[in-house]
Amino acid sequence: MVAPVVDEQWLAGREDVVLADVRWYLDGRSGRAAYEAGHLPGAVFVDLERWLAGQSAATDGRHPLPEPSVLAEGMASLGIGEDDVVVAYDDAGGTVAARLVWLLRATGHEAALLDGGIGAWSGGLTTAATERPPAVFRPRPWPEDLLVDSDGVAAAVQAGHTVLLDARAGERHRGEVEPVDPRAGHVPGARSLPATTTLAPDGTVLPVDALRERFAAAGVGPGTDVVASCGSGVTACHTLLLLEHAGLGTGRLYAGSFSAWSSDPSRPVATGEG
Repeated sequence: MVAPVVDEQWLAGREDVVLADVRWYLDGRSGRAAYEAGHLPGAVFVDLERWLAGQSAATDGRHPLPEPSVLAEGMASLGIGEDDVVVAYDDAGGTVAARLVWLLRATGHEAALLDGGIGAWSGGLTTAATERPPAVFRPRPWPEDLLVDSDGVAAAVQAGHTVLLDARAGERHRGEVEPVDPRAGHVPGARSLPATTTLAPDGTVLPVDALRERFAAAGVGPGTDVVASCGSGVTACHTLLLLEHAGLGTGRLYAGSFSAWSSDPSRPVATGEG
């Protein structure tokens, strides 16, 4: 399988790659408008809300996993075949595009993040729409061993053998602010590892040694059982990809993340550093 993170040099001369623009904004700006204003040549736009998430529900969070048939329909309609290599990018250090990459890799498809995204691209951008013929992409079930729900998170943290990583900004983890979810704070026992701290100032991924130091500071080393969480299960995919990139295993996704946890009044919420 292709590495979880690749750079522009890796792309050079490859004809078996489909570029995917997965820009999306929490503040409501249009990712499609950003794509239409300028994107990498040949890239297709993948709508996160349409193809990479199901309907928001309190019990499942703001961005639950889509049905496998929905992902398959989206990929096929965009001309992405099940044997294509997908390289996805955004303008947020890969924290959004990671959702597509993780979904594809988790179901056995070849996919990677473009390191640094659109900001690290040295070539020109285009406004020309990319038209690809429909492709064959059959649904594959989500692997249960890579997912965990709220009950599973509670049990794992209580047992003490799992590190639950929170990829949200530190101030959200501490409960100082909460712009979108019902309560502020974090799942008791979760450890803060903001996605921004795994990136260099230019939005590229930190060197592997520095990345391992970041994980180690959060209690993660080789063989650690890791569950990744965030606000709605999108940025957590970025944590999982970088965990693999650092050679520390695959980890599991808490798909509902804090949006699901905080919507359940029976679940305790902690504040402060944790």
